[in-house]
Amino acid sequence: MTKFDVLTVGNAIVDIIARCEEDFLVDNTITKGAMNLIDADRSALLYSRMGPAIEMSGGSAGNTAAGVASFGGKAAYFGKVSNDKLGEIFRHDMNAQGVHFATRPLGGTPPTATSMIFVTPDGERSMNTYLGACVELGPEDVQEDVVAQSRVTYFEGYLWDPPRAKEAIRECARIAHAHGQETSMTLSDSFCVDRYRGEFLDLMRSGTVDIVFANRTEALSLYQTSDFDTALTQLAKDCKLAAVTMSEHGSMILFGDQRYLVEPLKVDNVVDTTGAGDLYAAGFLFGYTNGFELADCGRLGSLAAGLVIQQIGPRMQSPLKQAAQQVGIIL
Repeated sequence: MTKFDVLTVGNAIVDIIARCEEDFLVDNTITKGAMNLIDADRSALLYSRMGPAIEMSGGSAGNTAAGVASFGGKAAYFGKVSNDKLGEIFRHDMNAQGVHFATRPLGGTPPTATSMIFVTPDGERSMNTYLGACVELGPEDVQEDVVAQSRVTYFEGYLWDPPRAKEAIRECARIAHAHGQETSMTLSDSFCVDRYRGEFLDLMRSGTVDIVFANRTEALSLYQTSDFDTALTQLAKDCKLAAVTMSEHGSMILFGDQRYLVEPLKVDNVVDTTGAGDLYAAGFLFGYTNGFELADCGRLGSLAAGLVIQQIGPRMQSPLKQAAQQVGIIL
């Protein structure tokens, strides 16, 4: 009997979310739809230029942990914040959502990470992230008992940017596999894939990672092909299990030579795509760690992703467990 369904490991970031027009991105040389890494000065400049904003705890893996908890699952989280106001906000938010989060904070320098997220009228989000305290996450932050008692340990591809985090991830994988548990990763975005393609493929092919999450663009980038079927075929060979999201076309679950096409949740009004992939992973992993069939895991992922894009921000405003019960997925 494990203590946690899912342990997620990621960059602990406080999201600062504001709406903007397309020309704002152009005027401020922001790459649309990507996670742009910035320094403290650039972060301060963008903050001074953004309009009314919402502040909440975020970070890709943090969003996934919160999503698992929202389904009623048992979630834990590793991530580094600083002992400052934003760090307190992050810690409070995670604990309030039922996520076990006990990573020791830094003394105050560098400060807790922030991500300025600009949402354009089409719902697309462009992230500008100052990593701050995130880069200090290292193997000393790995709590062996938590990893050993988590059915799946999941991490974000973004963690491959800060070097010491790689050591932490490899240590998590070693512990998880030694205790008969599984590991999972999300490719995060196509720019991240471009930076670490070889390392990501090695993680998959070596068996360090068992379950992979990607979207269509990331899968194509991973295998440097324009043919989606080719990318899916290769991905199925390179890992035990994969889930590839395809926006309004749903998602594809890959398990050996089996493929499951999962329809998306019907959405009339996309408000903000922030966290869509994170919440898809949350739904899928909640289902997977609780014994659901793979197609139903995909349906839980589609439900969570479809609901989160109809609101501002990546943290659900009402329980996903309740939403699943309403559509008859969880009886």
